[in-house]
Amino acid sequence: MLKKILVTGANGQLGQSIQKIAGQYPDYQFTFVARDELDLSQAQSIASFFQDRSFDVIINCAAYTAVDRAESEPELANSINHQALEQLAKICKQHNAMMIHVSTDYVFNGTNHKPYIETDLVDPQGVYGLTKLKGEQAMQTIQPKGAIIRTSWVYSEFGNNFVKTMLRLGKEREALGVIFDQVGSPTYAGDLAQAVLTLANQPEKLTQTPIYHYSNEGVCSWYDFAKTIFEMAQVQVKVTPIETKDYPTPAKRPHYSLMNKAKIKQHFGFDIPYWQDSLKICLKELEKQA
Repeated sequence: MLKKILVTGANGQLGQSIQKIAGQYPDYQFTFVARDELDLSQAQSIASFFQDRSFDVIINCAAYTAVDRAESEPELANSINHQALEQLAKICKQHNAMMIHVSTDYVFNGTNHKPYIETDLVDPQGVYGLTKLKGEQAMQTIQPKGAIIRTSWVYSEFGNNFVKTMLRLGKEREALGVIFDQVGSPTYAGDLAQAVLTLANQPEKLTQTPIYHYSNEGVCSWYDFAKTIFEMAQVQVKVTPIETKDYPTPAKRPHYSLMNKAKIKQHFGFDIPYWQDSLKICLKELEKQA
């Protein structure tokens, strides 16, 4: 019997990346929904959607991710990142469905000097991180079977992201300033999609709603990331390192958001790709679209 899987946030980077590999899972019957069909900012929309539908797994890729705009739209960010998640978790618990939810490195304050583990103290520095943390806490209180995956610096051949922005600016300008004092690890959404579906396929390992960290291997600053993008894409542009204070934004960014992935690797036997190897794959995909 086909396993019925609902993926929210169908038009986002992760949603589209899951759609791209869905054909590799012939035992799954996927339903992909975007905001026009399931509006997570409206409790009634969620209730109506599930009134006559049931699923074996809900993969929640939808989120309010406009980090700076969240500072001026806290209620909207909270309704999508926290209240909707609480509602979905209750639905999963009620119907004995599994739930995989994607969270963020922004739940931490970014002042660590070693990679964050899942049990480290959380201390979000802005509305986005706080609402994502509240969502995590609600899901862990309700405890549907499933998992929370925290990730960072997501990019892909889909949607808007740092890689595509750099490629566009590299063609428009002769010089760019890019922040060098924020350090983390990029995550290719194609790799994250594979990880999410691997977890969805092993429900016996996901009791008590565990939290896992997932990003690509390695570490870099945004400056290093940009330099590597331009080198690989053979774009000639002068890149200058700048400090966070020279590029003020409404929301505070974590200076250090490297996450320790030992737990997910140990539990699922993952061989996580190095970030530069995955970046090469993404750039080849973007070439095909050009």
